[in-house]
Amino acid sequence: MIDNICTFLTNRIRKEMPEIDDERAEVINYGLQNIIGEVPKIFLLFIISFFLGMLKEVLFMFIVLSPYRGASGGFHLKTHLGCIIGTTAFYCGIVFLSQHVVLGDMTKYIFTGIIWIFGMIMIKLYAPADTENVPILSKKDRKKKQMIAYITYTIGLIAALLIQDNVISNILLFGNLLQTLTITKFAYRLTKNKYGYEVYGDTSMENV
Repeated sequence: MIDNICTFLTNRIRKEMPEIDDERAEVINYGLQNIIGEVPKIFLLFIISFFLGMLKEVLFMFIVLSPYRGASGGFHLKTHLGCIIGTTAFYCGIVFLSQHVVLGDMTKYIFTGIIWIFGMIMIKLYAPADTENVPILSKKDRKKKQMIAYITYTIGLIAALLIQDNVISNILLFGNLLQTLTITKFAYRLTKNKYGYEVYGDTSMENV
């Protein structure tokens, strides 16, 4: 149903804007699928987390991690069902892990330092991690998103060290770490995704 809605909207856009070619139309269609597909995915996520007794934690994680996720990017699963399952497993799995792991003070500082260094390197190499269907071709936009990723990732980890609540602290640590993993080349190969630059090439990027 989502595919039919997106196809209808894409055709309407092409009718109003005849200059849009087939390749651009595919990008628009994919973007619409991501936007429209987010609504039922998020709705189901909150319903499932409610029945699992972790709605507050999932809602907290969804809100605080959104700036970093939006800036750093990450792979996309190929089907709506796979995306729903993956998103639910991502959020509920991290909350479950956070509820059952207790890190000592020294261990937490060392762990945080390691994943901060790892994250900085991954952001430098891959963020913003776009896809072939929704590429980020503007160098200005890429630089802006990368800077936001640096900042939000660092703030998230600092907050994890300052917050005394073990579950909330762990959610920030594990959430930021897992999100960083979604932008890596290994994750893209595993999910059969391609970065936008791999398809279009650096020379295709606009200067502004």
